[in-house]
Amino acid sequence: MAVDQDINTISQNHLPTVTARAMNLEGEDWPLDGERFSGIVVTNYLYRPYLDRLPEMLEGGGVLIYETFAQGNAQFGKPSNPNFLLKPGELLAFALNQGLKVLAYEDIYEEVPKPAMVQRICTVKGEQKGRIPLQFHG
Repeated sequence: MAVDQDINTISQNHLPTVTARAMNLEGEDWPLDGERFSGIVVTNYLYRPYLDRLPEMLEGGGVLIYETFAQGNAQFGKPSNPNFLLKPGELLAFALNQGLKVLAYEDIYEEVPKPAMVQRICTVKGEQKGRIPLQFHG
């Protein structure tokens, strides 16, 4: 399942195994209550009031991958509002406070696809269900 307020881009990619659902993830009620997933991927999005809900939605052995903009990004453009920028080490502290096992973490400046300050983390809830294969790009 892929979730966004505007699912046009998701739908245009014609991924037969992905169901796109239009949802407001910033409303009073959390629309994903009761849902369970083996993996959750969040990109370029930060809404702190429901951040703690993500680990609850993971099955045992489930993987959470989260990547979004960090403080310092304002010098490169949007987002520049501190409400949408992670504080130094915020994703790492979040994962550890939630009892997630951290597999990888970065808090970096990157130039591709455009200059930005980002944080990204890959975590697992409980024990891994196997090895996560590494891919190297040369």
